[in-house]
Formats: sequence, C-alpha cells, structure tokens
Amino acid sequence: MNDGCEREIQASGLTLTCSAYGQNSAPTVIFAHGGGQTRHAWKGAARSLGQQGFYSIALDLRGHGDSEWAEDGDYSLEAFGRDLVAVAEQLSDEGRAPHIVGASLGGLGAMVGAGMLQPKAFASITLVDITPNMEASGVAKIIGFMAEHSVDGFATLEEAADVIAQYLPHRPRPTDLDGLRKNLRQGQDKRWRWHWDPAFIQGVMKRSAVERAGDLEQSVRNITVPVHLVRGRMSELVSEASVQKFQALLPQAHFTDVAGARHMVAGDNNDVFTTAVSNFLRQHSEVVEA
Repeated sequence: MNDGCEREIQASGLTLTCSAYGQNSAPTVIFAHGGGQTRHAWKGAARSLGQQGFYSIALDLRGHGDSEWAEDGDYSLEAFGRDLVAVAEQLSDEGRAPHIVGASLGGLGAMVGAGMLQPKAFASITLVDITPNMEASGVAKIIGFMAEHSVDGFATLEEAADVIAQYLPHRPRPTDLDGLRKNLRQGQDKRWRWHWDPAFIQGVMKRSAVERAGDLEQSVRNITVPVHLVRGRMSELVSEASVQKFQALLPQAHFTDVAGARHMVAGDNNDVFTTAVSNFLRQHSEVVEA
C-alpha cells in the first residue's frame, strides 16, 4: 500500500495536487478541506481509511496548498463545486462514483456540486461541520482570523503557533512546529504566510455563504445520494438549530455529533471522527479489508 503518494489532477484548467492513500482499485473517497487549510489536515483520517480498504484522495483545493491559484480570482462556491465534480469524474471507476468528505468550504463545494451541477457526481457525501444555515457570528470569527494575518504574515513559526494557540485554546500548543510548515509558506521577505492565495480570503470577505442560505438549502434538497452530517459538538458555526434545519431539508441524512470537537472536527477528535466516517462509508461501499 502506498502512503501519501502525491499526484496531480486537472480540474477547470487548474492543476490540483493531492495525496493518495491505499489501493486505487478500492472504493475512492475524496477529502476536501476547509477554507484556508490544505490536504494535510486530512492526513490521519485519509491514511486510516486507506488502511481500512478505501482509496483516499486528500485534495488541495484551488488556491490552497500546492494546487494552482486561479488567475481570474474565481473562488466562488460554484468554482469549487465544478472542481470537485471534475475530480470525481476522473476518479470514477467503471461507473462507480467516488465518495466525498468535505469540511466547511469543501462541504459547501460538495453541496453545490451534487445539488446544482451533477447529481450523480458522488456516491455519498459527508459534510463536516457545515450546513446551509450557519451561525453568522461563527462565520465572522473564522473569516476574521483568516484575514488578520493574510497580508503581513508572521515573523517566525513560533509567532504563528502562538496566534493559533490563542484562537484554539482547547488544543495544546504544539511543541513540534514541522506541521505548521505545511500550512504556511515562507516568502522572499522571510515572513511566513498562510499557504493559500490572498485573493481567496478577499473574495470571501466580500460575500458570505450565510447570505446565500436559500440557494444552499435548495442544493441540499436536490441531493439524491446518501448524506452524512458530522458536527463538532462545540462548533461555533453549526448550532443545534442549524442541525435541525438541515434535518428538515434532508430527513434521511445520517447525523453524528462529535464530543470534544469544535469546527475543525478531524483535528480536534480524529479517532472518533474517522470511526464515524468509516462506519457510514462501509454502509454504502463494497470494501475489502486491506
């Protein structure tokens, strides 16, 4: 079995980078990260599912990580949705569509992809702490954190770690900063900045998915494949009321509430998260134990 084999996929004229885990003959699962993250956010979950008999593809979305930036600055939900549909089409095997696990922005892209663009693009959809009806205060907090240091960056990795620790007080501050190197890039001025196109956050600040709740609600109603909503119980973005509204839109959806987790569920409680995702996918896949 390969372990994080890097590969590239073409989508909407851009080259997207991903890490692959498992055998490519197995049922495929696309992992689409949240805004401002990279494919490395999924390393634990993607590797685990690869070991369990799936073929995991942890993707860098457009403008993020090692994927190409959009020259036209198009970081709309439709653009992310088109990319994910294109990736899914290329990863389909003999008519067998891949599953997708999308956190936050990745989940919104999956909603748009399956609900507006291509209904059968994915075999199933796992939405990680994202619904059409999000808490506006939570959205503002996340966008504010992402934007605050997007231009000036950080003088050192230690400074970046301190800022992240203040934002995520429920997590211990990491002593090994190697992981940060994958989410930050060092410029010619020697300062460290988030590993994504600054145009992405500029676009997000101009428009909010909260204002498009009606469109996203209709997208969810249009989805015809199995859906799994995974929420961080302490989420600042998806409240219990948000979950209830989602369940009214899609009563047949499976739901998992992960204790001890906020918005970044996989990072807060990866073992529980991975088990929940694996159990759901096994119900909708023919998996051979690795």
